[in-house]
Amino acid sequence: MVSFKCKVVNFLIRNRHFFEGKLKREVFDLNTSMKEFRELCEKGAAKRTRIPDEIKIKEESIEDIKSEWIIPEGANSEKLIFYVHGGGYVSGSCNDHRYVVSKLAFDTGITCLQYEYRLAPEHPFPAALEDSLAVYSQVLKKGYKPENIIIMGESAGGGLTLAILLALKQNKIPFPKATVAISPWADLTCSSESYITKNKASVAPKNSWTVFSHHYVGTCNAKNPLISPLFGDLKGLPPIFINSGEADELFDDGRKFYEKAKKADVNVTFKAGKGMIHCYPILAPMFKEATEAMNEILDFIRRQLNY
Repeated sequence: MVSFKCKVVNFLIRNRHFFEGKLKREVFDLNTSMKEFRELCEKGAAKRTRIPDEIKIKEESIEDIKSEWIIPEGANSEKLIFYVHGGGYVSGSCNDHRYVVSKLAFDTGITCLQYEYRLAPEHPFPAALEDSLAVYSQVLKKGYKPENIIIMGESAGGGLTLAILLALKQNKIPFPKATVAISPWADLTCSSESYITKNKASVAPKNSWTVFSHHYVGTCNAKNPLISPLFGDLKGLPPIFINSGEADELFDDGRKFYEKAKKADVNVTFKAGKGMIHCYPILAPMFKEATEAMNEILDFIRRQLNY
């Protein structure tokens, strides 16, 4: 049974438009300003600025890509969480994900690296993937061993982590030890049933996923596995942990990827959050379901890295 506190938090997030003086949930179309959307995300992040004193932030330009090493006190210098931020491929930055990634670093005791891949619509596919591969390749050149790396991301970043695996396979670059994908956007055709059945329960602006997809896919085919990893050959991929909330338009993406990966003999785990919204584990410790889900993720990371 979903906890009362969870219901309250979910209600407030779903109906945040009321607190913005709007009677209805926002509807996106191709004329919606992505610049204004980014600014809104940054303003939201500004409310979550408390970084633990035990965390050190070290900025670096990696292949001309703004990056941040988020280093907890006493961290093992050989272990790394390579974090891929979400934002529908149209938003997201080190600034608006610093709180989330710093908390991850603090809770695991493992250094995290986040970076700012180029965003659509100014930079459609394959920009985000190319930047991710460039940063990952430099991480290997810095001496990090693949077996000591976890790639992790949420939402579009979760889908991008899965696309990164397929690109690494294609280019014969060593895989990380494992991958964590929270509410992954794995199918940019947006054709699964949950895009319709979960639409009213979604916390995202209405039609936003189809708009984001249009901007990122550009003139390419949305079924390209490097855009929509659900359509890829999943054989041989490293261990994958997927968490998806059942009250999320992207729920079927995570579930279908899990089912396909399982058939391909991948060591894959899928956790479905009953009644849960998009990317709910990162809301920990606001309510017990989020905390329990994040603890499962942390346990997976520690087991994979023997940490």
